[in-house]
Amino acid sequence: MKQELKHQIVIVGGGAAGITVAAQLLAKNSNLDIAIIEPSDKHYYQPAWTLVGGGAYEAAATVKNEREVIPDSVTWIQDYCDRFEPENNQVIIRNQTEITYDYLVVCPGIQLDWHLISGLSETLGQNGVCSNYAYEQAPKTWETIQNFSGGTAIFTYPNTPIKCAGAPQKIMYLADETFRKQGVRNKSQILYCTATPGIFGVPAYAKPLMEIVKRKDIKLKAKHNLKAIKPDTKEAIFDVTTDSGVEEVTIKYDMIHVTPPMSAPDFIKNSPLANTSGWIDVDKYTLQHNVYPNIFALGDASSLPTSKTAAAVRAEAPVLVQNLLSLMASESLDDKYDGYACCPLVTGYGKVMLAEFDYDKNPSPSFPLDPTQERYSMWLLKKYGLPYLYWNRMLKGKPFERNLLKR
Repeated sequence: MKQELKHQIVIVGGGAAGITVAAQLLAKNSNLDIAIIEPSDKHYYQPAWTLVGGGAYEAAATVKNEREVIPDSVTWIQDYCDRFEPENNQVIIRNQTEITYDYLVVCPGIQLDWHLISGLSETLGQNGVCSNYAYEQAPKTWETIQNFSGGTAIFTYPNTPIKCAGAPQKIMYLADETFRKQGVRNKSQILYCTATPGIFGVPAYAKPLMEIVKRKDIKLKAKHNLKAIKPDTKEAIFDVTTDSGVEEVTIKYDMIHVTPPMSAPDFIKNSPLANTSGWIDVDKYTLQHNVYPNIFALGDASSLPTSKTAAAVRAEAPVLVQNLLSLMASESLDDKYDGYACCPLVTGYGKVMLAEFDYDKNPSPSFPLDPTQERYSMWLLKKYGLPYLYWNRMLKGKPFERNLLKR
């Protein structure tokens, strides 16, 4: 017998975005009927995985039970979303239960496409191949760095949007410092092989980052997209874009940190909610869907042209919440998201450049300090302040206005 459920607001995804939106909605109106569809029984603070991979944070401190972070009055539907029927205001989950909604918020996060790099899955976490982009893999990155005795260390960035665009180079800087402490840096070369044309997409921060790369004697190899790993011969195969076309280049490695290609989850890509690129098609200012007005989206799976980070979610959520409540009250959607995102660029142990910027790629600093400088105070914010604010304010729906940081 087909099961049917009905909720006023359904949220697809119980990660940073889904929990924050639910908590903020309830803070505005505790009588709302909200359900969250989320299959995982664990909730991860992923921004700390860089520090886990660098041996500066415990992996266990980045995870909590999902039940702990879901607001008490929210109904948790622990299953996978299977498909959307927006014309009928329905979500169908994997067990084929039909869930009808008045309003829908979609934020399932991003999909890691490990399989798109040939040879990666079978060697990940061993033989010098590592990645910080999974909870169980980040501690293995630290093991790999500690076991490195010299040679070529490669750090990659794929040709797709990814979550936390700074993470692939953050671990590289920590590895560089560790190699120096271990006395093996002088017999090593570090390569940053990125599919992008430069070190970072925001010019104001790209310039000082290039100075750091030069100071650390790291070789930047732009337009290098990793497509295969040969673990038996320890070779990384890249497609390199040149003026004359794409060429295949092989580079031997002794250690390689891989950032996998990423995309919107398949159930999003194959849904009526997606744009031609597979992301949830929303207005970049109001976060309302461009076709279905009672649907909103934020976070990594959305089409918002900004960085896919928890900090971006922190700025997106209040706009979405206010606009959703305005829609429910038949009022105009006046709140606007300016594209604010933040990437605490870890450039070494005790050093962070807090890269904050908006849609126009202009610096948007929260502090009255030059944001292009490496600071110990920003390291403390990254390691201690932001995790505390995430668990105790952001996920609790408590105000976290950026101007609070300036007081």
